[in-house]
Amino acid sequence: METQSPAASPSPTKPLRKVRSFVIRGKITKAQKRAYETLFPVYGIPFQESLLNFADVFGREAPVVMEIGFGMGEATAEIAAQHPEIDYLAVDVFKPGVGSLLRRIQERNLTNVRVMHWDAVEVLQHMIPDNSLHGIHIFFPDPWPKKRHHKRRLIQPPFVRLMAQKLAPGGYVHICTDWQDYAEQILEVLEAEPLLRNSAEGFAPRPEWRPLTKFEQQGLRDHRGVWDVHFIKPE
Repeated sequence: METQSPAASPSPTKPLRKVRSFVIRGKITKAQKRAYETLFPVYGIPFQESLLNFADVFGREAPVVMEIGFGMGEATAEIAAQHPEIDYLAVDVFKPGVGSLLRRIQERNLTNVRVMHWDAVEVLQHMIPDNSLHGIHIFFPDPWPKKRHHKRRLIQPPFVRLMAQKLAPGGYVHICTDWQDYAEQILEVLEAEPLLRNSAEGFAPRPEWRPLTKFEQQGLRDHRGVWDVHFIKPE
């Protein structure tokens, strides 16, 4: 069982944005491909244009956090292992990363993670009920550093409004980046969203629950900063 990637199957409805914030890069290894083929039917959720029932998806009633763009799934698996009381819906378009996370789920026997191989914008639009998510994580989104590519950045006002609509009252969105100008843009866009409120004065400290990835550790060794942004939807 294999879902098509967003690049192969465009949405039949008008997208939130005309320019996608991602490109598909990298080759899949044999181990990742095998994990995708064998484990996606177990832990994966195919895209559909109907709302999810989280209790049916996870087999219980629990807070649900959506992670957008999980890379190779290292942080996702660690957070889920540390917080078994929370369910995690991890969404990414990168097939090797999907295979990698699926393998981590099996190796760590995680029962509180489900994976989607699709564009998170379309997932939010079609599959996530309003006022339903306990939180949204976006760790190190593609910074598109060249100025002419800034329009491709994921964090734009329409997308932030969509996320805010999907958060339950009291829910949060947590974003981090190691590009200062993107961090400043993210902070500005979220502060302009009336449905959200900053939990800090400007940038937030890194929360203890967010593990340091190898990528972030290397950045810190290279003296690159990391900026966290944490906003909540007031009750």
